[in-house]
Order: sequence, then C-alpha cells, then structure tokens
Amino acid sequence: MSAPNKICPNHLSRKAMVYVRQSTMAQVREHTESTARQYALVEEAARLGWAAARIEVIDCDLGLSGRSAEHRSGFRDLVSRVCLGEIGAIFGLEVSRLARSSADLARLLELARLTDTLIIDADGIYDLRDFNDRLLLGLKGTMSEAELHILAARMQGAKRTAAARGELRFPLPVGFVRDVDGHTVIDADQEVVAAVADVFAAFQATGSAYAVVATFKQRRFPRRAYGGVWAGELRWGRLTHSRVLGVLSNPAYAGAYVFGRYRTQHVVAPDGSVRELLREQPRAEWGVVIQDHHPSYISWEQYLLNEQRLAANATRTGARPPREGAALCQGIVHCGSCGRAMSTNYRLSGRADYECAHSRADHVATPACRLINAATVDQLVATRVLQVLGPEEVVLALAAADEVAERRVRATRASELALERARFEADRAERAFHACEPENRLVARSLESRWEAKLAGLAEAEAALAAVRVSVPALPPRAELEALAADLPTLWSAPSTSDKDRKRLMRTLVADVTLTQQAKGDELLIGLRWRSGASELIVTRRPPPLYETKRTPNPAAELIGQLGPYTSDQELVAQLNTRGVKTGMGRPFDVAAVKWVRHIRRVPAPSGFQPGELSVDQVAERLGISADAVYYWIERGHLAARRSTNGRLCVSFPPDVEAACRKRVKDSHHLNTGFRRVPARKVV
Repeated sequence: MSAPNKICPNHLSRKAMVYVRQSTMAQVREHTESTARQYALVEEAARLGWAAARIEVIDCDLGLSGRSAEHRSGFRDLVSRVCLGEIGAIFGLEVSRLARSSADLARLLELARLTDTLIIDADGIYDLRDFNDRLLLGLKGTMSEAELHILAARMQGAKRTAAARGELRFPLPVGFVRDVDGHTVIDADQEVVAAVADVFAAFQATGSAYAVVATFKQRRFPRRAYGGVWAGELRWGRLTHSRVLGVLSNPAYAGAYVFGRYRTQHVVAPDGSVRELLREQPRAEWGVVIQDHHPSYISWEQYLLNEQRLAANATRTGARPPREGAALCQGIVHCGSCGRAMSTNYRLSGRADYECAHSRADHVATPACRLINAATVDQLVATRVLQVLGPEEVVLALAAADEVAERRVRATRASELALERARFEADRAERAFHACEPENRLVARSLESRWEAKLAGLAEAEAALAAVRVSVPALPPRAELEALAADLPTLWSAPSTSDKDRKRLMRTLVADVTLTQQAKGDELLIGLRWRSGASELIVTRRPPPLYETKRTPNPAAELIGQLGPYTSDQELVAQLNTRGVKTGMGRPFDVAAVKWVRHIRRVPAPSGFQPGELSVDQVAERLGISADAVYYWIERGHLAARRSTNGRLCVSFPPDVEAACRKRVKDSHHLNTGFRRVPARKVV
C-alpha cells in the first residue's frame, strides 16, 4: 500500500473495519490462502497507525456472494456504522470484496464521502472527497460487476452447451438412478417402480390429482433426499397433492431431457427488498427438449394428455371440470341474462338448483337472474344428447370425424415440414460454429449470431406446430366411438355409470348451456352450443313452485269451507277420510291438517253455543264489567256454565239471570262505577 499521507488523526480516532468475504462455502474451505490474506489486513491497519482496540473484523458474510446486499448482514452493518460516523477506514483485499453490484458499491462510496471514511485495499488508500479517487473506485466497481457478468455468462454458456448434448446433470426424480456409466436408468427397487407407476395409472383412471392422493391414503410413497445427513438416500412418507402434481408434470418420467424449464425472476417487494422467485416457463420456451433420452414410465403423448387434463382441472384459471353430483350441466351452464356462470347448489333433500350468484346482489343483478331447478334442465339436455347420438347420427358423425382427421393431417403437415427444415438449418449452423477455431473471434461471432438466429426460427416453428395441434382437440379413436354408440341409452341409464361419467360424455358434445327466463312468466329458454359450433334453442316451462304442487286439493278445501263453521275437526277428519280425499302430500287427513286448512282458508271453528248461551266475553260486554268478574261468578256458582266440545265456556244467560246479574253489579261498590261513598261526619 502507498504511504499513509491521506490518514489524519480524525481517521485514527475512529474504528478501522476489516471486511472479510468469500463468495461460496467451497471457496472458504478450499481457498484458505485468500481468507488468510484478508484476515492479515488487521496487521496492516495496525501498521498504518490504528490502535488494536480500534480495529474490528466483519466476517459474518463468509460464503455469501457479493452480487446483492440483500442477504449480507455484515455489509448492511458496515453501511449503517458508516452512516453513524463510527468508521475511519474500511479495509478490504479488493473493492470487489465489498460489493459486486455497482448500486450497492456506489451507495457505500457516497456515504463514505459524506462521513470522511477512507477505503483501503491492496492498491492504495482512497479518499472519497478526492474526485480522482472517487472516479477510480467507481471504475473498479464497474469492472468488478462486468467481471461477474462475464464469469456468469461463461458458466451459463457451458451449461447450455452441455445441456444441448443431454449431458448436464440434474438431481433425478424418484424412480430414476444413474448407472456406473452415468446414464439415467429406472430404479432397480421394484417397490419404488410400482409406486411411481401406480401414480400414473391412478391418474389415468380417475383424472384427478386429489383422487390419486385418496388412492394412496393407506400406502407410502418414496422421495429422494437432497442435502443434509440424508443426502442421496431414499425416504418413504405420505403422498401429498403437491407431490402428485410434481410427478405428473415432470417430463423426465416421459423419457425427456429438459433444460430451461424454470427461470429465476427478481421481484421487488413493497418494502424495497429484492427476492428471487423460481418461475415455471411455458413448454414452448424450454431451452432444450430431448425426447427418448432415457427409459420412461409413460409415453410423451401420455405426458401431454396428462398436462391437458391437469389444466382442465385447474379451477383457479376458470376451468370447470366435471364433479360428482346429480347436476349434469354443472360447470357449463350460464345465465342468459347477465352472461355469467351459474353455480350449482345441492339441498339437504338431494335437489339440485342452478343459481345465478348475482341474483342476490341488487347492484349487479338483472331482473331475469333467477334460480332454476336442475332436474328440469338436465332431463331435456340429456334427452337431446341421446337423440343426437342415435344410429343415423353416429354414422354421419363418424364420417365427419374421418373428414376432420384428414383435414387436420393436411393442416399440420405443412407445419411439420417447416419444423423439419428449421431443425436442419439449426443443426447445420451449430456444426459450423463448433467447427470454427475458438481463437478466431471474428468468424466465431458471426457464426454464433447465425446459430442464435436459426435457433430462434426453430423455436417459432415449434410454437407454430404446437398452436396448430392445440387449436382443435384430438378426436377419440373410431373404434371407441363405434363401441360407445352401440347401446348408448342403456349405458347412460345403467346404475354402474356414475354422474361424473355422464358429465364427461355430455361435455364431449355440448360446449355450454345457457338458461334464460323472463322476469315474468314461467317460460324457460335453454340454449345448447355444440362442440361442432352449431347451436339450438329449447323452449319449455318451469315447473310450478313447490307450494302450488303440494297445495291441498280443491275438493277437500271446499268441503272444509262448507262444513267447517258448524262441524268439529274430528268430524271433518272422519268425513274427509271416508270420501277418500288426500292432502297435497298424498297422505290421509288428520286434525293437524284440518286445522292448517282452517288457518289458510280462514274457516271459523264451530261455536258450540246453544240458544240462550253466551261466552264469557259476551256476558262481560253486556254487563259492562271485566271478564275476570264473570269468571269469579262462575267459580262461586253465581253463574251456570258448561264446556263445549271445543273447550269453550258456554254461560247460560236467560233474562232472569241477566236481571239478577245487573242488580248485583248495581249493588256492588267494586263493580258499580257510578256509586259514590259519602264520607262520615266528624263528631265535634
């Protein structure tokens, strides 16, 4: 280092910080000389004049890359202490030890300039208040970041080259191992092979990852441990939903070697921190795909089919796969008024309804957003589907399928030829690049650019072919269609056919169902859109409400209305059952049913009074007294009363009894409100 002509007493009175860092733990273990040289900077700080008590070492960032300061607590502590003015000088073997990022280094250098902190490395002492020193350190930081970029580009280029040959090694998924020659082979453990194969068999049978988990509920599933004390060993545990998705979506099980399936993406959090996320790329953006690279559990075609089924099951993306339940149009039914998808609700009674969820929200609902019984719609749609799949229609459908298959072959043939030509040109450009001498950079750069352009054209051709193949779903085999159409109605109504299978069969023909009903009236419009693109409209009537279908028949209601005012409930029950009249639920009448009809039709019960008899309230109203007084007279025997058949009190109230009661009221000081007591005179 140069002479300490820039070190002042102000610097010596503060701390001297020695920052020690190695990029990886492998460098810490193997490059011990570099670590020792960094710790030796303590002696250099003492030689330059700092007391031993004022020299500190920050080495908590050993094994961490200087690409970012996000995970380096030692660097953050260094920056904070520079801000507080506690540090007089920062010692480092070279500027790149402080930070490989120009942004992090520039921030530290600016703070060092403001707090008069020196930067000291093997090349000299830098005072950030001096423009030349600041310019030199900035240039060193830029070169350090460029060096990191060049090293990373070289390593990534080597990885891509090895991956293009299928020789770049990755951790193998469970079910695969490497033999003595380094080739990927299927695991020799038969239990492991059976478990992996059963996952694919269960998914092919059920079509659901959750169903695969249920299948393995009483079984264990293997996993390969990576890192830690169990590194490389086989562990057994419970099969989870995420593990099933990982197995089904891994192209290695289809015998394919893939590079570039995942890509690291930097995300800035709201607090300013930067995180690295691993994102899965679309299949068209994978860098290397080598099919038939190693033995497989399934074919590549089966892998693509599994991928499509998983995408069809992803409800978070708007998919509506067929589920269990009696509602056949579940997931494909829409409201014809607002255009939104209708939900399926199952009641405790087993009844299913299609309901527009916006019918309960007044601010977005239209007057025709309604709830419709699922059985009414399903029966008509299923009948129409079975009619379409009649023998004559099946013959036409098979002929149309043959024509569509031929047309698809002609459409994809051009894309396949274009892909073949693009692959040949990319291979030829690659051979030309590898044949060039690496030292001849003038030629190598041109050949490399040409190779990259051919690879881009190859990717475009592959994407074009994939788009043509995905644009129209694959048709079922002709033999399968013929076997299915042989006796379809019997197969449809068979007890062994589940509701889920009926939904799958319906969806092969019906794209969606739209239900439209006017705000008034019971007319229902069912719009069918077939997979072929054709559409048709079915007009029907909604079934009457439940309260109308279960209403008491008119003959019974009329009989109760005629006989009710003077006939008891028991007598009405006997007469109704004698005539064979049933309730709206189809059951015989009882007293509760008769009382309910009386309440709904407002039919009064028989009074039960005989001539000359009044009720308690009528007696009280006629005498101008309270009903309690009348009850008191009845209890004392002043009035005669009896109980009728319906339990009411019937008071015998002829004229002579009425006259006696009026005299009793007149003579009573409590009941006669006009009686006034004269106060007694005082004796003087």
